[in-house]
Amino acid sequence: MSSVELQKITKRFKYVTALEDVSFMVHDREFFVLLGPTGAGKTSTLRIIAALLKQDSGSVLFDGEVVDGLTPADRDVAFVFQQYSLYPTMTVYDNLAFPLRSPLRKTPEDEIKTKVEHAAEILRISHLLDRKTAKLSGGEMQRVSIGRAIVREPRMFLMDEPLSNLDAKLRESLRVELQHMQKTQGNTTLFVTHDQIEALTMADRIGVLNEGRLIQVGTPVDIYDRPATTFVAQLVGTPRINLLPAGRENGTIHVDESLLQMPAPEGRTLPDKLLVGIRPEDISLNPTGQFNGTVVLTEPLGVETIVHVQSGERTLLSLAPGMIHLQRGADIRFNLLQDRLHFFDETGKRIA
Repeated sequence: MSSVELQKITKRFKYVTALEDVSFMVHDREFFVLLGPTGAGKTSTLRIIAALLKQDSGSVLFDGEVVDGLTPADRDVAFVFQQYSLYPTMTVYDNLAFPLRSPLRKTPEDEIKTKVEHAAEILRISHLLDRKTAKLSGGEMQRVSIGRAIVREPRMFLMDEPLSNLDAKLRESLRVELQHMQKTQGNTTLFVTHDQIEALTMADRIGVLNEGRLIQVGTPVDIYDRPATTFVAQLVGTPRINLLPAGRENGTIHVDESLLQMPAPEGRTLPDKLLVGIRPEDISLNPTGQFNGTVVLTEPLGVETIVHVQSGERTLLSLAPGMIHLQRGADIRFNLLQDRLHFFDETGKRIA
């Protein structure tokens, strides 16, 4: 396996800037997730690493060596696409063996057999080797697509939203299998997604990309607990973070158009105008709570319930454990975990 580093990568398509001065590093044997909305530049980043697209400026390095002049074949990376890109008339075995039968590789058939069977075992598709891929389910086809990348034993894996076309249960199952494969095989993996659940559950580190710019890089805990901007704070977390305009006066923070006020944290310099971020799980319903509000709506989800609470003119999302039954319009009291509040300036940048 290898490390890959991007140094000040910029790519423009006529009047559209796909990537602007993007720099980050994926370490050897690391599972790195690039997270961002549609159009953020995620796929362009993968294609530049794979030499399927040429950057306008900047460099790509593998193991510290510049590879800008190398062809896709010479870079030796495996690209798993969102679409399965399989040969429907071939069996699963032949699809898996196809890259090894390339004239450039000239792999002996006995070695091909060993590698194909090993990849099939890892992905639990050994029982499908004799089946035509046209007769497979979506999840099975994506496993074959991933297996075709595994047999090559590349320097690294590039995965472009490989789970986005699958239903929820299959996505969950394949997330677990991809994590297990990456940890046991030690593969260097750069995984692209717009799904924050995939990013938080799978990544060693996450890079957040928006409109071609890298906003923040960190562990899932860093991204969730210490978001660098309001964009990152809103991108991760379900239900979404409560983001409220507020003011500071005489050591007290007042949330605009609400009944919420709290002491300003000691040892932090806050501006007079700011944004306060409150994660729903940090609003705890309590009959003797410090704050009061009115129930607007409840969303029972089984293991937890989302409670919409109105305070003044503001509606807050709270997350309560289990299935709870509250009448709409009922008065309710709650507490805030004030040591877990997030503060941002008016431009959306985190106040350290």
